[in-house]
Amino acid sequence: MREDESYTRIRPNPRGSRPRSKRRPAHSDAVSGWVTAVDRGRLTVEVDGKPPVTAVKAREIGRRGIVIGDRVRLVGDVSGNPGTLARIVTIDERRGVLRRSADDSDPQERVVVANADRLGIVVSLAEPEPNPRLIDRCLVAALDAGLAPLLILTKNDLADAEPLTAAYRPLGVEVLSTGGPDDRIGGLEALREALADSVTVLVGPSGVGKSTLVNALVPDADRATGDVNAVTGKGRHTSSSAVALRLPGSGWIIDTPGLRTFGLGHVRHDHILAAFPEIAEAATACPRRCPHRGGGDGCALDGWADTEAKRLRLESLRRLLDGIGAEPL
Repeated sequence: MREDESYTRIRPNPRGSRPRSKRRPAHSDAVSGWVTAVDRGRLTVEVDGKPPVTAVKAREIGRRGIVIGDRVRLVGDVSGNPGTLARIVTIDERRGVLRRSADDSDPQERVVVANADRLGIVVSLAEPEPNPRLIDRCLVAALDAGLAPLLILTKNDLADAEPLTAAYRPLGVEVLSTGGPDDRIGGLEALREALADSVTVLVGPSGVGKSTLVNALVPDADRATGDVNAVTGKGRHTSSSAVALRLPGSGWIIDTPGLRTFGLGHVRHDHILAAFPEIAEAATACPRRCPHRGGGDGCALDGWADTEAKRLRLESLRRLLDGIGAEPL
């Protein structure tokens, strides 16, 4: 008897025949860690009581990037032994996130570092000369991220630190100075004390002595140093990748590559204004969409600055707002 089609056995399609489950593994055995380096898909993770662990990002994380400072959870071989590899399955909620954009017209932000406490802006007093505009832009980024700013002046044996210190004193920015044979005006010991028990991101242009400073703070860091032309800014840019380094005693520093620009397209005016509570309160009397720059636009802050100290603080704030470029929403 000839079989009809109803008797034909159909071989199931092995591809895509099994329904996918939306459930993901609980990873109850995952351990916590802190990312200290990122290099072409390989991540170095600090896990308590173990050597540094090499890990990769698990597929379930998706396209979300992992940056230095991220608090993560790992599964797999977390022994830290040579040749072993763990997987990062979870990224904890971030705080203290330092961001930058390609330029001021680009609102797309790029996360540089996560879970930091302060931003150390490294500036040389000479060779090359300090760039106040870049300092201001880094300061804006720190305020936007909720990081405590610290201005670190190097090469104080070549120029006086007081003029630059005075320019940022009205903003309440902590300023320390290092360099020279006698390390005067603050010095490394004062800087070590300031950096203790915290995570500090170091940023600054190439040639300011940032790598030299890092090697002095962390003797076994072995960060490469080299010459950069003081006029053109061209030459050997010594730190080519960011890395987190443990300070002797306590605390961490995150050394980043030298900066040429710092885009602030993602920063909003109200975030900066909120960093100055007494000025923000006075600004509630300003007209809607007030840029707070003064000059006859009805800004209530003109009348608020009735003392020299207030005037200097307001001038500093307006300089930072000018650095953002975009108008307030």
